[in-house]
Amino acid sequence: MESQRNSGQAIRYNIISTIVYIIGIVLIVRLFNLQIVNGKEYRQQSNTKLTRESTVEAARGSILDRIGNKIATITETYNLELYKSKIETEVLNKTLLKVINILEQNGDTYNDSLPIKANVVEFSVSEEEQIKWKQSNKIKGETAQEVFEYLKQRYKIQNEDIIETRKIMGLRYEIEKNGYSLTKAVRIAKNISRTSALQFNEQNIDFPGITVVVSPVRKYTQNNFASHILGYVGQISSSELEGKEEVYDRNDTIGKGGIEYVFEEYLKGKNGIKHIDMSVDGTVSNESIINQADEGSDVILTIDANLQKVAEDALENNIKKIASGAFGERSDTNSGAVVAMNVNTGEILAMASFPNYNPNDFINGISSQKWNEYNENSARPLYNRAIQGEYAPGSTFKMATAIAALESGNVRINEKVNDKGVYPHSYNPVCWLWTSKHKGHGYLDISNAIKHSCNYFFYEMGYRMGIDVLEKYATYLGLGNKTGVELVGEANGTLAKRSIVESKGGKWYVADTLSASIGQSYNNFTPIQMAKYTSMIANGGKKIDVTIVKSIINSDGTEVNRQEVNEYIKEKLGVQDDTGEEIKFKDENIKAVLEGMRSVTTESGGTAYSIFKNFNIEVGGKTGSAEAKNKTNGWFVGFAPYDKPEIAVVVMVENAGHGSYTAEVARDIIAQYFGMNANKITENLEGIPEIEMQR
Repeated sequence: MESQRNSGQAIRYNIISTIVYIIGIVLIVRLFNLQIVNGKEYRQQSNTKLTRESTVEAARGSILDRIGNKIATITETYNLELYKSKIETEVLNKTLLKVINILEQNGDTYNDSLPIKANVVEFSVSEEEQIKWKQSNKIKGETAQEVFEYLKQRYKIQNEDIIETRKIMGLRYEIEKNGYSLTKAVRIAKNISRTSALQFNEQNIDFPGITVVVSPVRKYTQNNFASHILGYVGQISSSELEGKEEVYDRNDTIGKGGIEYVFEEYLKGKNGIKHIDMSVDGTVSNESIINQADEGSDVILTIDANLQKVAEDALENNIKKIASGAFGERSDTNSGAVVAMNVNTGEILAMASFPNYNPNDFINGISSQKWNEYNENSARPLYNRAIQGEYAPGSTFKMATAIAALESGNVRINEKVNDKGVYPHSYNPVCWLWTSKHKGHGYLDISNAIKHSCNYFFYEMGYRMGIDVLEKYATYLGLGNKTGVELVGEANGTLAKRSIVESKGGKWYVADTLSASIGQSYNNFTPIQMAKYTSMIANGGKKIDVTIVKSIINSDGTEVNRQEVNEYIKEKLGVQDDTGEEIKFKDENIKAVLEGMRSVTTESGGTAYSIFKNFNIEVGGKTGSAEAKNKTNGWFVGFAPYDKPEIAVVVMVENAGHGSYTAEVARDIIAQYFGMNANKITENLEGIPEIEMQR
């Protein structure tokens, strides 16, 4: 038995030994063939062929509206890249000139940031910038001509034509500045035409080191549409690249503003890898994908594209209408903002700031002319007034004063206050109605005080309860704090309160409280804060979390967990959770305030009655005209439908003159939201809308 076992082991040992010997012999024969028989041939091939590793750019995720309409998507573009190759400098310079000629013939541009003009040899930057540029690039010479000659020698350009020399010099400078190697390309032209791409591919042998790369590029489908929400993309800067070299390349495009910036980590996909076989003289012979690129995630917004379009158009038309004097009074206005919000969820349904801009202008690097056009525009098209603009709310704040007074027990629902015109406390402020002919509104309860926007009534409310009570309820309604919307640059706003002056060693006076109670004093809020405030009034005081992002969908179709998104936003924007306790408002108090807002739009004497009197849906609203820096900004805040609120709309137009002028913007948005035919809305412009003169 033992001898059989030993015999079996010996057989297995002999078999394994034989296999090892055979493998060894095969390897020896193979090596002999490679090194001795065909060694010379293979050495020649290795000396004339290189495999370069190139990045396959991942397609950026799309941005869509709530029902799936793509408003930021991807298209393909051709980029021109150059690898270092074993060719003489003279050949390189001649090749670059041929490249430039083809690009120019087909109307394409190429990268050239050399600060020397081509036609006349002189600097294109200031003297201070010249000094910095020379120092950072170690360039010799004082005058432009001296620098030109220095660079010509530095790059060994033998061409005698000044224009052609300058063109070659420009590309050589870009190559030197950005760097390239046998395995790492430098991009010398972006978004070239298909005609140019075909020429370079077909004549590849004439362009050593040159390769055409097909890359995905961002496209905004409707130009200026939703620009302040979307933001824009641009080439990554050196400072942005620093510390992120493992994720980004110097040629990468990243989000620079809006949703593009905030959700960069989700929108950016994962690049793939491609191998390019190229001879040492730069001729491409083969390409192969090693790792496929993974597309970025799609970001689904809460906005409705159709509603957004109506909001943008209505706002722009209203501003132009006010400026032209269509309401009976001409006003120097050119800017404003509007926000439409779901009152129950805090989802932003539309948000616009005027004037706006075209994000497509930034994709391939914005031109100096267009950049100056945006920056020198006094109306500041790049400024998102909906979340960054801080404005005194004027009379639209009076609902906060009303709720605070009712909830704190400082006034009863049916209690009437006699407006005598001049309020007999502090500096004796007057109601806006007070004139030599009108002494005031007379006796008003809280609903009618909202309807007529009676300053006297709300002075009395502020006087009774004091600033601390008013601060408590206004803070709860979201005023003076960021909403936490998923956009960069949101302003805090300022709520009038005692600590503002006391922290600076001052004293809070009754006069400050009176002014604050009608939406003046230190009160300055953003339109988006006012939208949250209006929504919370309409929904009965229920807290809401403001959001403009509905979901994020990965390239494999899975949805990103909402908690993960919330944590990401907190870290990215520094947003803090609302830890305040819920305040349950009494139904009768809310009803009294909402009834006042209903009468503003539905009853004669209401400050927005002329805009809504023929409207098919009952709307609650409030106008406001707030003075600030020699301007009178116009506000309208409203919600609909009155009996079961769904949507809140806030409109603010800088220097509108009167808040009632802005109400038609909200009307058009509400009409679109409820599917009404806006063309059938009747607008009465025979007379000027009834005006509140907020002082």
